[in-house]
Amino acid sequence: MHKLKTNLHFAENVFDDKNMKSYLTKDVYTKLKKIIDGGEELDGKIAHEVAIGMKEWALDNGATHYTHWFQPLNDSVAEKHDSFLSFDKNMKPILEFGGSDLIKGESDASSFPSGNLRATFEARGYTVWDCTSPAFLRKDQSGITLVVPTAFISYGGEALDKKTPLLKSMEVINNEATKLLNLIDSKNKVKNVKTMLGVEQEYFLIDREKYLKRKDLIYTGRTLFGAKPPKGQELDDHYYGAIRRRIGKFMSEVNDELWLLGVPAKTQHNEVAPAQHELACIYEEANVSVDHNQIVMETLKKVATKYNLVCLLHEKPFKYVNGSGKHNNWSLVTDKGKNILSPGVSPHENRTFLLILSCIISAIDKYSPLLIASCAGASKDLRLGASEAPPNIISVFVGEQIESVIEEIIAKGHASSSKSSGTIKQNISTLPVLYKDATDRNRTSPFAFTGNKFEFRMVGSSDSPAMPITTINTIVAKEFSIASEKLMKAKDKDSEINKIIRDNFKEHRRIIFEGDGYNDNWKIEAEKRGLPVFDSTIDTFKYYLDKDVIDLFSDFGIFNKNELHCRYEVELEKYVKILKIESLTMVNLAKKNFLPCGIHYTTMLSNSINSIKNVDNSLDISVQRELLDDILKIIRKVKTYVDELDQSIEKADEKKGIDKIANYYKDTVRTSMEKLRDVTDKLEMIVDKSMWPIPSYGDLLFEVSGV
Repeated sequence: MHKLKTNLHFAENVFDDKNMKSYLTKDVYTKLKKIIDGGEELDGKIAHEVAIGMKEWALDNGATHYTHWFQPLNDSVAEKHDSFLSFDKNMKPILEFGGSDLIKGESDASSFPSGNLRATFEARGYTVWDCTSPAFLRKDQSGITLVVPTAFISYGGEALDKKTPLLKSMEVINNEATKLLNLIDSKNKVKNVKTMLGVEQEYFLIDREKYLKRKDLIYTGRTLFGAKPPKGQELDDHYYGAIRRRIGKFMSEVNDELWLLGVPAKTQHNEVAPAQHELACIYEEANVSVDHNQIVMETLKKVATKYNLVCLLHEKPFKYVNGSGKHNNWSLVTDKGKNILSPGVSPHENRTFLLILSCIISAIDKYSPLLIASCAGASKDLRLGASEAPPNIISVFVGEQIESVIEEIIAKGHASSSKSSGTIKQNISTLPVLYKDATDRNRTSPFAFTGNKFEFRMVGSSDSPAMPITTINTIVAKEFSIASEKLMKAKDKDSEINKIIRDNFKEHRRIIFEGDGYNDNWKIEAEKRGLPVFDSTIDTFKYYLDKDVIDLFSDFGIFNKNELHCRYEVELEKYVKILKIESLTMVNLAKKNFLPCGIHYTTMLSNSINSIKNVDNSLDISVQRELLDDILKIIRKVKTYVDELDQSIEKADEKKGIDKIANYYKDTVRTSMEKLRDVTDKLEMIVDKSMWPIPSYGDLLFEVSGV
């Protein structure tokens, strides 16, 4: 049996509860646990004691350096390594790591995306220890490093990262959910409510040697060119298929590393597209889950190199096959371990669940554009809305059982029954009777209730879940707050609870949709319902500047007006930069690779025609002539479209204002990119494969996973 399959080795490289008990005094351990649970504030004295214990644990495990690990607004993680080496007053070397080292670090804030919150000459930014996310040891080619998860803020205190707002939103929804639950049931009071998150990570694996021959993959993470192969995912033979040996070894090592780091990797399988796979983790508190997802992505990429593979986390690395998402399974759990999104066996009688559900549905309906904005970007327009991912229309799926309860409440003011789940029996003596779930799932829904949680399916595979979860927490907390205010003013609390439930369901019934979100008719239906429909996800960024959104986040202290404007600027700048890099890469490849290749092939054809004519002028060379004529026409189009794209990039630089530049890239540059790709892919289908300068889709998608 593999050693790592025992509990003994799980979280071995984490400063978890077990190691804290071993390396901290009882008083310090008790105090720190209260701080982590939200009962007390962190002070410098406790931090210093924790730092000493953390250092001793790290040194005992061979660490030489430490780093503050944070998540700036560039969709990545950042870190600066410092050694434990220091010197005493006699200049003798000592190993040192104190409370100030643990609590605070410093980085150049203006070198990270800041949306004009920081001027270029204003450099100072601070990393701040997040004691709720455990420190861990990273062991790699650079040695052993103590990694301390942190938040990242500017000199003026503004959030320059994704963790700070997330932590604030978790406190906000904790406060509002706790208040509401205790108003509903004052006899069984809860102390706190935790935001729980389980993340499903999709990714592609391709051969490294072929990856290195594709500049588009190297520069952009996706294929900008590539003709459709004869086979894609049509046979549905890759999904849940047997995991091949090379991939299996890779997955095994990924699990080993993740388990040592305390990441609860649970499920792994082949996904729908060839060369695509998935890894899912068990539920944890949201900020820890977000940190662990960053570790998952790092580990996937790192381990892939050991097997001469490359892990692609782009949301749409290949046209013609499914892209990769990151499903976020969100729920709320009390300090007593009760999931308040669990409907129980009789949902129609569970008023607490119905009130919570009605508030969530109200929140999603009111702030659906903001929810799209939380995960919008250049790659989203390549995947969302296709028959593989949720549409750019937010709807809520609740399932037949819950929908029937909602409909009865709207009609009568109360529900008298809940649809039973039933059983499945195949009339085969060797197969047991199956007890069905209360409802089927809807994979086309962006925000789907799946039994005791909501699954938000719009997040891209390379994105951090932080902003989407921050948004969900905040908008739901707002609805909890509204409900609490009504209950505190009510003379008859029971009647008011029933009224809130009915009013929320009645007013926001339009957001509930049980049908096929991929169907073109849904867009028409959504518009009839008055639901926001967007042609591009970047059209939602403007909602960060909406007064209601500013008030929402400001009132809860999660973002101020400047911080929201920062996000608006950063996201638009990112959109522009991504498309500029992609378009420049296309121009480069077309001019330096594809046009020369096409010209070389026409020369070869011409020489072939002349050679045959010299042998016997009466021989039939119509095929060669027709082929030559076709390829010359295509080459002319390639030249025309590459010049058009080149010119559109130049014109984009002349635009004033980041919003105008972004829209120009969306409407004009991207259109030119698509035209150049289409004609170049036709060229690929004519040119001799041995002459084509880059590996084909077939080479990339089936080299690892097999045909």
